[in-house]
Amino acid sequence: ALLALDGRMGLAGWQWLFLVEGFPAVVLGSIALWFLTDRPEQAAWLPPAERTWLSAIMAREHAERSAHHQGSHLKALLNGRVLLICLIYFLNTLVSYGIFLWLPRILRDASGFRGWRLSVVTSVPFLVALVGMVLIGRHSDRTGERKGHVAACALTGAVGLVLAAVSGSSVPLIVFAFALSQLGQRSVQGVFWAIPPIFLGGTAAAAGIAFINSIGNLGGFVGPSVMGWLRQVSGSYSAGLLVLASALIIEAVLVMSLRLPAEPGRKAKQTTAA
Repeated sequence: ALLALDGRMGLAGWQWLFLVEGFPAVVLGSIALWFLTDRPEQAAWLPPAERTWLSAIMAREHAERSAHHQGSHLKALLNGRVLLICLIYFLNTLVSYGIFLWLPRILRDASGFRGWRLSVVTSVPFLVALVGMVLIGRHSDRTGERKGHVAACALTGAVGLVLAAVSGSSVPLIVFAFALSQLGQRSVQGVFWAIPPIFLGGTAAAAGIAFINSIGNLGGFVGPSVMGWLRQVSGSYSAGLLVLASALIIEAVLVMSLRLPAEPGRKAKQTTAA
């Protein structure tokens, strides 16, 4: 519908798309700038008791991490666990963008749908993923477990991609397969980003997380390119989907090989809950 506005007020359809879809983000960004505070004690929308409790928890976590993670930023970036985390995130973004940018075309070729019908079908896997991200993230926070959640999500995503590769032209099965893959692969994100602060403390955490994000996001270039090349060579999407599934399996193995210290503050949270 937005692309159909092509020519209105001298703007191309893609310009209308960017303007209308970008406007809510600008509004919400402005609200967040006013609503979200730098520190818990500044959050007037929290009850005083909660502000005090949260500030104390964060101060204790900061002290625990700082006591165990001294050293330069360069040393933190060259830490073996940081480099392994970079590879894990690289594999995840490789799959994320490899699927995201090709999914509408895969579903179009399988279903023959166009326009609005294609948009509705394409949205189903992401709606499933939206629910999964919240529920899985909450479960990981409640149990305090990270590695197993990331690995299980990655393997779930791999199963979905393998199913999509062998599903033939059955549209319901293909949609179900991609819903399963997005449920797993997208749910990795929230739990994954809870891992680096476990072993990165102080300002090194900011540098380390930025480094992981920068290196990992290079997968956003590799994934779509691999899918396109294998589609051209093989004449189908199956080979690319199986390669991406393999990347998720490797991701699961690598994340389980991580040796992590006990997460700071977890014992305090469990004691408080008890």
